[in-house]
Amino acid sequence: MLNADLVARDLKSVWHPCTQMKDHESLPLIPIKRGEGVWLEDFEGNRYIDAVSSWWVNLFGHANPRINAAIQEQIGKLEHVILAGFSHEPVVNLSERLIEVTPEGLNKCFYADNGSSAIEAALKMSYHYWKNHGKPGKKNFVNLSNSYHGETLGALALGDVALYKDTYQPLLMEVLTAPSPDAFNKEAGETDEEYALRQFEAIEKLLAEKHEEICAVVVEPLIQCAGGMRMHHPIYHTKLREACDRYNVHLIADEIAVGFGRTGTLFACEQSGITPDFMCLSKGLTAGYLPLSVVLTTNDVYNAFYDDYETLRAFLHSHSYTGNPIGCAVALATLDIFRDDNVIENNRYLSRCLGEAVAHLADHPNVGDIRQHGMTLAVEMMKDKASKTPFPWQERRGIRVYQHALTRQSLLRPLGNVVYFMPPYVITEEQIRHLAQVATEGIEIAVKD
Repeated sequence: MLNADLVARDLKSVWHPCTQMKDHESLPLIPIKRGEGVWLEDFEGNRYIDAVSSWWVNLFGHANPRINAAIQEQIGKLEHVILAGFSHEPVVNLSERLIEVTPEGLNKCFYADNGSSAIEAALKMSYHYWKNHGKPGKKNFVNLSNSYHGETLGALALGDVALYKDTYQPLLMEVLTAPSPDAFNKEAGETDEEYALRQFEAIEKLLAEKHEEICAVVVEPLIQCAGGMRMHHPIYHTKLREACDRYNVHLIADEIAVGFGRTGTLFACEQSGITPDFMCLSKGLTAGYLPLSVVLTTNDVYNAFYDDYETLRAFLHSHSYTGNPIGCAVALATLDIFRDDNVIENNRYLSRCLGEAVAHLADHPNVGDIRQHGMTLAVEMMKDKASKTPFPWQERRGIRVYQHALTRQSLLRPLGNVVYFMPPYVITEEQIRHLAQVATEGIEIAVKD
């Protein structure tokens, strides 16, 4: 089969996510036949380094033998069972393991299918917690500017990226928005930490004034991924945790994209030394294999729902594939690899290689910023570096980088004008250098008028 054969069939029947389908009149789809390690291969034998981990999910490479084996073993035992009134060994084992590796105090696991669903569950849990405690007036949520938490209506309401949100605004609940600590906006001479502390003042003021009506603050620790890979200092969340405790407000940590080693620690919250009231995990939870998500929370939250059925205090929320045994088996294999293969330490070396490989771009006249947390690095193209004037979004210059990268065996998928790297952890130093060279070439092409 040739690429064009499958593409023709695809365009007759498939509506692709986050895509203006008309683009494919001039921007061909890339049909993938197989994957191995960091490589994706199409039907004509062309290969591409998966520099974006197939939407930030793949950790240990495609067709990982250990994860494949875990799936095969579990399929022979149990593919699925209802989790209401029943249980199974993989979900119990996974829950125990997650409680061991996440911040101390997160003692209960509630499962869902994807990141947006985890956010929805956490929002409902927080509101319902306060209702069960006789405080139904606490029904508002606080987000940060430029945030993103998913595409379902509750999660979308908590986001602040206009491209995804504005069309559906009439359908969404109102939220309270505090300014992001995104270090891109700091003043000349100001450190990331100083800027984060300055930005914290606004959310502390908001909590002081409106805590009696606020359920929770929802944050993406360290990196606002869909918001252009904007990054901030961990001190912000240290201070925010203290403020949430002071004003009796929950803290929801959306680690869907940044969890499982993306920021240099297993979880981003570790760098702030905090335990959130809710931690939402997905994506890397199953190393890019299967849909699964989880909300970890505290015994305090759990106990607020624990009562006789007739009190109507139970959390009556569910998904058909909650705690799927195959997904849980994959997640356990993922945690085994972290434990056995010294992944976090190895990633420190790879992240240094990544930073060094793109360091030369700091002097480029159209590169306004290079930022990095661990295995996530972003290069932001600018029309004018001195004034931080962006290229008009309508020019879609990032697509030029994407198109060039495909000709150089690389999948780079910029967010607007932001070229980013979030590769699988099995990438080599040589492959990192290749990606950096391809990105450099692509940026040169993209900024030409």
